[in-house]
Amino acid sequence: MMRNWLLPEYIADILPATARQVESAKAAMLESFRVAGYELVLPPMIEYIDSLLSDGDISLALKTFKLDDQLSGRQLGLRADITPQVARIDAHLLGGRTGVTRLCYAGSVVHTRPDGLTGSREPLQVGAELYGYAGIEADLEIIELMLNILEQTGLADLRLDIGHIAIFRGLAKAAKLSPEENQELFARLQDKDVASIAELMVSVAEPYRSAFLMLPELYGPVSILEKARQSLPALPDVLFGLEQLSTAARALADRVILSFDLAELRGTQYHNGLMFAAYADGWAEELARGGRYDNVGRRFGRARPATGFSLDLRDLVRVLPAKAVVQGIRVAADYLLQAREEIQRLRALGEIVVIDYLGESAQALNCDRELQLGVAGWQLVPFK
Repeated sequence: MMRNWLLPEYIADILPATARQVESAKAAMLESFRVAGYELVLPPMIEYIDSLLSDGDISLALKTFKLDDQLSGRQLGLRADITPQVARIDAHLLGGRTGVTRLCYAGSVVHTRPDGLTGSREPLQVGAELYGYAGIEADLEIIELMLNILEQTGLADLRLDIGHIAIFRGLAKAAKLSPEENQELFARLQDKDVASIAELMVSVAEPYRSAFLMLPELYGPVSILEKARQSLPALPDVLFGLEQLSTAARALADRVILSFDLAELRGTQYHNGLMFAAYADGWAEELARGGRYDNVGRRFGRARPATGFSLDLRDLVRVLPAKAVVQGIRVAADYLLQAREEIQRLRALGEIVVIDYLGESAQALNCDRELQLGVAGWQLVPFK
């Protein structure tokens, strides 16, 4: 027997009560973005593949479904990340703006494989991006916005992990790693696989070999930043990254529980500065993540400083505020023609009005009142 009701692995429906929670939470997040000055954009689900992927971003390429366009003959992609699309909009469609541009979005993305055992292949990505300012104040604004968004869902005791990819990039450049070595080391650092890192670094000169081996150990409270200053080569990129991390530590110390991770490389290849992820007790994976990704818009004609964050709203379903059950008004189908104007009036007031065709119960219809025609006209009476 065909089971055509089955969905693909890691794909799931969202049923009525939860769907209302998700949409209400999304609306609240977009409102928080709006009052912070972020304008809403709605990029398409499908684009030419070369718009969705940047050169060398293997991780994003592996996540992206690809298909042929029968109209143009070119290859299309189903978006796996909205951030590159927003960068395209800032660089091209909003290219006349010369100051700071703040954009936000909410929409589904599709992945060829899930991010982890409990992840979805159709995340509902919500995020915000700030273009046009390179200072760390922009990164701090984005972090504050991310924390506010998570807290309004009811999450408490958040923890923020912060890293800076310029530290790795500066070491890799100074060590003169080949593109292949750079890519392989990047992957092994993401996994914090110290044994594999040592094996890969056998032929790398000091002090860079020792620096790469130390990166996975530079994790913990703010004191690790001083340890890093004493232990890592004093390269310009390393010193710059450590200074920005220290600035973030001072700005956020009273706001959230902080930890620092100098091997925090779990973003995509387009990140190039401060990187961060939010966690909470009881969650195996990050709740939201983001970072700086300057100049991604170059391939669309305009390089700009950029920073932003995103989250998967599907991941937050179990902590979203429950929506109060609102009961409606039953209207017997026999009254439908006579009551049309009254039904429209009640619905315009925000009332739920349900037409009863089968003579169903109050519980089945989720109604606690019904519309009846009396001597004085239409009136609402209890429905039990």
